[in-house]
Amino acid sequence: MKKLLTGNEVIVQAALASGALGYAGYPITPATEIMTEWDKAFVKDKNLRFLQTEDEMSAGFVTIGMIMGGIKAFTATAGPGNTLMQDPLTMAENMRIPMVVIIAQRGGPSTGSVIYSQQEVILSGWGGNSEGYRVVYSPSNIQELYDYTIKAFNTAWTHMFPTIVLTDGYVVKTRQSVDIYQPKKLVKSHPLVVKSYERNADKELDYQNLSNTFVTEEQSYEVNMDLMNAFKKMTPKVVESEVYQKGNYKTLIIVHGLVAGAAKEAVDMKGKEKKFGLFRPITLNPFPINELKKAARGVKQIIVAESAHNQLQKLVKEALYGEHINIKQYGRPGLGITPEELIKLVK
Repeated sequence: MKKLLTGNEVIVQAALASGALGYAGYPITPATEIMTEWDKAFVKDKNLRFLQTEDEMSAGFVTIGMIMGGIKAFTATAGPGNTLMQDPLTMAENMRIPMVVIIAQRGGPSTGSVIYSQQEVILSGWGGNSEGYRVVYSPSNIQELYDYTIKAFNTAWTHMFPTIVLTDGYVVKTRQSVDIYQPKKLVKSHPLVVKSYERNADKELDYQNLSNTFVTEEQSYEVNMDLMNAFKKMTPKVVESEVYQKGNYKTLIIVHGLVAGAAKEAVDMKGKEKKFGLFRPITLNPFPINELKKAARGVKQIIVAESAHNQLQKLVKEALYGEHINIKQYGRPGLGITPEELIKLVK
């Protein structure tokens, strides 16, 4: 079914299609309409749960509470709210809570711009006092926003790690025609405080105590090693990327999110003539390191283009450490990037 919707409306439609029943949040531009759209759904369907909290930190912890009780729940925020969200996100990492968070990036510093940037990549993937054991999807358009919001719920509840959909103010405020469909496969939720989820007449439910406090440094070490191993084991199952090219390429442009649309248009316009292609990480965490190395094999130069100064570039340089490839950056904090700009960069 095709519907004309904004990105924020699409997120709510996707959450409902994913079987989400709960939302806790605090209004913040450009993500406020996610909360107001959920409120409209809540008024019509009393099976849903909704709470407007006093801040984003509370929103995160209320969301965790709903999830521990067995409800598929999510929250959304942006900018300074994302900073506050790092405390509950860190707790969700350490306790393996499948919390879904929508981040609509906006420009810094501090309150900064309230509409657009790609300056929350590092914060979203590795913020807080933990190691970044969370999945971060970066959709490039409104249709993908629907697709990857659904995927985020399935990923979170399959692998029991918090999962983020990293979007921005341009995408969530734009209105486009979107294919709204019912997912073929949904991962069911269950109460995390219960070990056994099947009730029968002969057996009582087996409850478990979940703790977010480490008694000793040794316990912290053990838990973190378990998290590291579980995340590493999960990585091949969730990591995603895209290579887009016309013919052979000697220059590789690397972008993510909204900028990928401009990069694809640039490849279509001049990619074959100027011999450049596109690599796009869809999961920023875990980052598609092996896929990038394969795409970069034999290229003369790499251009990292982002609406930030040094977010995506950090991930690319870390992934390609030791590779002898000339890496150039085109950083435009808070500004969009056009196909013509990208074509001009290729020499």
